[in-house]
Amino acid sequence: MNILATAGVVVCRNRPHVTAAETGTAPTTDYALAQKASEGDMAAFEELYQRHNRRVYSLCLRMTGNVSEAEDLAQEVFIQLFRKIGSFRGESAFTTWLHRMTVNQVLMHFRKRGVRMEQTTEDGETPIQIVKGTENPNAMPVVDRIALDKAIAQLPPGYKMVFTLHDIEGHEHEEIARMLGCSVGTSKSQLHKARMKLRGLLRQQNVKK
Repeated sequence: MNILATAGVVVCRNRPHVTAAETGTAPTTDYALAQKASEGDMAAFEELYQRHNRRVYSLCLRMTGNVSEAEDLAQEVFIQLFRKIGSFRGESAFTTWLHRMTVNQVLMHFRKRGVRMEQTTEDGETPIQIVKGTENPNAMPVVDRIALDKAIAQLPPGYKMVFTLHDIEGHEHEEIARMLGCSVGTSKSQLHKARMKLRGLLRQQNVKK
């Protein structure tokens, strides 16, 4: 049986998940489940895991481009969730809170690996140039999105991080700068260079077709 079992958290990954619709009961909100989980209700915590584990894993995978790292980080996120579930007050959507926790976990992972941002002053900002067809990655055709994901996975870690946070997750440069502990100019510079690198990688893929 494939399970998540660390720090007292046990979540069955391959156990059939029964939805509220299948049981004929009204769906419980994330907030209500979080409150129950904070009181030690493991069934409530497992329900949260079943609802959100794919989203968490997908975000980890987009930011790292590495399946093994994404799996480990997703597990770490839910370990942190188990430990901190009592601090969720419902002031924002649970998905927003969990998204922030996931991003922070990935950023911590990069810091431990010594991934550094190329420092750029505010005066050294580069012009914003978007790779044609990638203005809204989440709305791209499936084939093009696969090609983009493949190209993103080849980006240097710093470029990949900023591109994912800005162009895919929709964070503003000011927020990214706070997350990464860098200047707004550095965030913009990293994004510009990531887009230019992606342009070259996508051209290479087109040539190979």
